[in-house]
Amino acid sequence: MITVSDLAIQFGKRVLFSDVNLKFTSGNCYGVIGANGAGKSTLIRILSGDLDATRGTIHFGPGERLSVLKQDHFEFDDFTVIDTVMMGHDVLWKVKEEKDAIYLKEDFSDADGIRASELEEKFAELDGWNAESDAAALLSGLGIKEEYHYQLMKELSGKEKVRVLLARALFGKPDNLLLDEPTNDLDVETVMWLENYLANYENTVLVVSHDRHFLDAVSTHTVDIDYGKIQMFAGNYSFWYESSQLALKQQQTQNKKAEEKRKELEEFIRRFSANVAKSRQATSRRKMLEKLNVDEIQPSTRKYPAIIFTPEREPGNMVLETKGLGKVADDGTVLFRDVNFNVEKDDKIVFVSKDPRAMTAFFEIINGHDKKHEGSYNWGVTITHAYLPLDNTEFFDTSINLVDWLGQYSSDTTESFIRGYLGKMLFSGDEIYKKASVLSGGEKMRCMIARMMLKNANVMVLDSPANHLDLESIQAFNNTLVAFKGNILMASHDREFIQTVCNRIIELTPNGIIDKQMDFDDYVTSDDIKAIRERMY
Repeated sequence: MITVSDLAIQFGKRVLFSDVNLKFTSGNCYGVIGANGAGKSTLIRILSGDLDATRGTIHFGPGERLSVLKQDHFEFDDFTVIDTVMMGHDVLWKVKEEKDAIYLKEDFSDADGIRASELEEKFAELDGWNAESDAAALLSGLGIKEEYHYQLMKELSGKEKVRVLLARALFGKPDNLLLDEPTNDLDVETVMWLENYLANYENTVLVVSHDRHFLDAVSTHTVDIDYGKIQMFAGNYSFWYESSQLALKQQQTQNKKAEEKRKELEEFIRRFSANVAKSRQATSRRKMLEKLNVDEIQPSTRKYPAIIFTPEREPGNMVLETKGLGKVADDGTVLFRDVNFNVEKDDKIVFVSKDPRAMTAFFEIINGHDKKHEGSYNWGVTITHAYLPLDNTEFFDTSINLVDWLGQYSSDTTESFIRGYLGKMLFSGDEIYKKASVLSGGEKMRCMIARMMLKNANVMVLDSPANHLDLESIQAFNNTLVAFKGNILMASHDREFIQTVCNRIIELTPNGIIDKQMDFDDYVTSDDIKAIRERMY
């Protein structure tokens, strides 16, 4: 349990949040949300003791242990993987170190024997004899094979280190667990394992994430940081988003009677609760809305970008045809081969692969940027396609301002016209004169989306569209793609994007493709698909 009283944090004259009074209790998982810069990571750092608050106190339950997901990939380079995980339980690790040091003594005294006995008793109380096997089980669940468990951390890749550090945070089932973006660099199968692990976790969890599917699967409550305040609501992210949108709509309908509004809200709660009860996600969390009060539902003050794609013409029957496409990476790895398929008129396709380089290589080929490939492709005569690349660095290697930057991609270069598109992407006032070279990752993505909007294309090619975006931009982008009348070819780590947008899955492998029209969650859990994948790689 974590109790926060009168908490405030201020940097210079800027108050990030103040007057925070919250209690986080066992058996609940709290999804922390807020716009970029609102203070999500700052809250986690304060709770972990890594940052001092300007005012206020934080109390943990008596004798409770706190664990935090570390982000320093080099801190444990000289330790083995298994030791790094066990070090996550600092009390157990200190007991183990002291005990082992005593047994290594050449002049073992009676006092040493007494101390060793005390330590052995403490070690047993902490379940120390199962520590190594428990650590190994966590590592295996997170995709770190047994052959790596006794290697040094420095010998692992960055993505492998992420998984070890996550296992370290989870080790020993701490009383209070703080996770900041735990799904970064995890594949779908590992994220599913983590969802299941946290959904059945019996202690207190706070998690910051931009992954809406993950937040929905694990969260019993939503902690919203908005305009200098922190509020807690029952329910997961989807419930918070849909209820806040409903409340905003009601607020804008001034002539609706209070009783009618209340009935509408109560019906929404009943409907959402029924959907949660039927869900396969977060089995142990299905009662999370039982204590919800209608009065808790409030409109959000968030601003969502107005992402609007308007195709100039409807796609014809011939969209895209590929014949024998193949690509070998610079290191000699076969990314994919024998890629043969036709895109049908209503297809919204997600491309997946065990090697994420495959999707980027495929998109670069069909957009004409990579000529070194096997096979051929052909776009239909009715097709105009807009491309959102994974790496947009080269687009912003310039000192021109945003008006001139976006004007490069528009037939109408008047400032009022360009300002309108930048305004839709939440650039207001003098922000439109910022230099393109100084933009943040999220700002660059919003500019790239504005560039796509100007093209009026009927096919969207999107390589990781949720990258660098905050939850508001991700939600707005997602809503637009669901309603888009053209075709979508996409790769994404965002399960909610895939699940809600796509109706076809194409997996690129070194030995051809797997091409299925089915639910994505079913695809990643199907034993039949797993058997096919084993043959293809």
